[in-house]
Amino acid sequence: MRSSGMIWVILILLILLDIYVFQALRHVTQNWAARSRMILFISYWLVSVLVAVVFVFMPALGADNWPKAVRSYVFAIIVGLFFSKFVASIFFLVDDLRRGVQYTAGKVIPQAKAASPKEEEGISRSAFLSWLGLAAGSALFGTLLYGFTNKYNYSIKRIKLAYDHLPAAFKGLKILHISDIHSGSFTDAMAVQKGIDRILEQQPDIILFTGDLVNDRAVEMEPYKEIFAQLKAPLGVYSVLGNHDYGDYYQWDSREAKEKNLSDIIQVHADMGWRLLMNEHVVLERGGEQIALIGIENWGAKANFPKYGSLPNAYKGAEQHPFKILMSHDPSHWDAEVRQAFKDIDLMLSGHTHGMQFGVEIPGFKWSPVQYIYKQWAGLYEAGRQKLYVNRGFGFIGYPGRVGILPEITVLELV
Repeated sequence: MRSSGMIWVILILLILLDIYVFQALRHVTQNWAARSRMILFISYWLVSVLVAVVFVFMPALGADNWPKAVRSYVFAIIVGLFFSKFVASIFFLVDDLRRGVQYTAGKVIPQAKAASPKEEEGISRSAFLSWLGLAAGSALFGTLLYGFTNKYNYSIKRIKLAYDHLPAAFKGLKILHISDIHSGSFTDAMAVQKGIDRILEQQPDIILFTGDLVNDRAVEMEPYKEIFAQLKAPLGVYSVLGNHDYGDYYQWDSREAKEKNLSDIIQVHADMGWRLLMNEHVVLERGGEQIALIGIENWGAKANFPKYGSLPNAYKGAEQHPFKILMSHDPSHWDAEVRQAFKDIDLMLSGHTHGMQFGVEIPGFKWSPVQYIYKQWAGLYEAGRQKLYVNRGFGFIGYPGRVGILPEITVLELV
């Protein structure tokens, strides 16, 4: 009942938003030919009604049984239309408030109306703001549609990290870092294979994966297990778990089913030849010298994410090594615990944020809405001798696309 009630509340909001946007359409097209206006209005309401019907009746239409790609795109289009209309409505609201203030001022001070300048020639302020709102909303929706084409457009980031105390044998070590595969969202095995090929082309010394192999269930990896099993490196492939790997966001039939799913995910790592680190560390040897690689289960400082990880347990015994790398899925862990209590951890690798799969990145500037939630959300961060790198994610979840923030393969070279 609660879910049904929420659906109807959202539907009412959608209808009100549709009506508000439609009023702006009527305003800016008042000088159009009657036939053109009629075609535009009918098209607008056909799309709006179709979206509302699909939204309400998706369960009855058997959406859970639709092909994964169809379900993802339909959901993304519905959400995209909502946000596009919402953005447009912000401009309409500004105009309504502006006219409301003018009207009130005219009532309170009648002279103000007489003294106000005549309506400007050409396009009015109201028409300008309405057109601006419609343009902004349309641009956002078009951008989201374009983003569908980028979800397998892998970007390679090459970063050199300098450390004075790095053992000589490890200078030049090439670390390949990937994160957030989210295999449950994939619909194109050939496109994923191209990403794996690009990883192998880098010829890394070691491959590190920082969590979220699946969306919820181990079975999501079945079509892709052989593809990711191709990942090999001289020093090995190591991995940790992310928040999605525990199945916390799925409705299981029983606690036993959820526990078995986690066990199956752990087995998937083993089947692919990946060494899963569960609150533990391993010693990497090269040229007679050693460094420590620490891996913990998911540990998030945000209230909604559980703390399965135990860095004290994983760290124990690693203090004797001169250089330490930590794999921890959630970057909020860095400020919350690593920088506070483990100041000799030299490099932490994370993922989790995906860069929200939406943002702007140009030389010298990057922005994404996720930065208002996570202080460290993409790329390299430094504090004293400690460094954090946040991978933007290999896969995607929710929105089946990428806008401005491309899927990432990171090559880190220690110098």
